[in-house]
Amino acid sequence: MSGKLNSALLDKTVNDILAYSAGETVTVAGEEKAGKKRNFVETIEVQISLKNYDPQRDKRFSGTFKLPSIPRPNLKCCMLGNAAHCEQADRIGVDHMSVEDLKKLNKNKKLVKKLAKRYDFFLASDNMIKQIPRLLGPGLTKAGKFPTLLSSGDDMQDKINEVKSTIKFQMKKVLCLNVSVGNVTMDKQQIIVNTQLAANFLASLLKKQWQNIGNMYMKSTMGPAIQIYF
Repeated sequence: MSGKLNSALLDKTVNDILAYSAGETVTVAGEEKAGKKRNFVETIEVQISLKNYDPQRDKRFSGTFKLPSIPRPNLKCCMLGNAAHCEQADRIGVDHMSVEDLKKLNKNKKLVKKLAKRYDFFLASDNMIKQIPRLLGPGLTKAGKFPTLLSSGDDMQDKINEVKSTIKFQMKKVLCLNVSVGNVTMDKQQIIVNTQLAANFLASLLKKQWQNIGNMYMKSTMGPAIQIYF
């Protein structure tokens, strides 16, 4: 399960990240860093650089993986729904828009862009998802936020949690990737497990698995980057 990450080093790194975000002083690469408690919940992410990989020649990869603990609980969702789904969204305090609301945007690029910016992700009822390109144009797709399907039998809250805990690795033209694995309010063990699973999943997507991973760093939003794989 632990894969190639050194569990003692990972344990110490997560301890340091949590201590730094709580305002304690930590030592990173022999240097003392004075921590600072922020007035928002910092996300913890892993930054990975690949090696022996040619984005031009090698096959581009893409994959999604559901982590056991939600790394970013504060992601904002909007339900593009039929009447029943809009009502359900209302009950659980989730923003929602109906076909009529979307028609009002009149395919205006600026308004669609604004909508895409306002939310981290979208859900859509099955009868709506087919109409999205016609109602909104390509705006949500361009923003990388095309809605996730919510079938009539799905539980909305479960689906929202599923999207919040799903990470995506996608090879673009650069050899650096980063992914959220937790936040500073989480239990240390949850962060460690999420990190190990995310790293193992990335390795499984690569042609030569761990041999394609150059190094890995871990950091909180405002904290120093700490190397966890060499």
